[in-house]
Amino acid sequence: QVQLMESGGGSVQAGGSLTLSCAASGFSFDDADMGWYRQVPGNECELVSTISSDDNTYYSDSVKGRFVISQDNANNTVYLQMNSLKPEDTAMYYCSVGSEWLRFECPRTHWWGRGTEVTVSS
Repeated sequence: QVQLMESGGGSVQAGGSLTLSCAASGFSFDDADMGWYRQVPGNECELVSTISSDDNTYYSDSVKGRFVISQDNANNTVYLQMNSLKPEDTAMYYCSVGSEWLRFECPRTHWWGRGTEVTVSS
């Protein structure tokens, strides 16, 4: 059974940093493409960043240069280091595994964690 468990969210002032973690189990982590989406209630789901099984990365324009995605294959964990946080980064952040990385839609074909909330105050 695929399980994804996010942690590391919280409240921070603008300019601060947070590191999100996603502990994965139930599938071959070494062979999987992982990523992070975020969503504000009432808004569309936004792809934030992905990392492939061979460590190729993608970042949305809104986070490029501020966020860093990485993975630890030994511990089946993917991380999202978020620096220079802005109030517009406030959202629920979801870890996901799959192959259909849509930019503004949460793919129904993916597996999802329950999310971790990030709040950035100005």
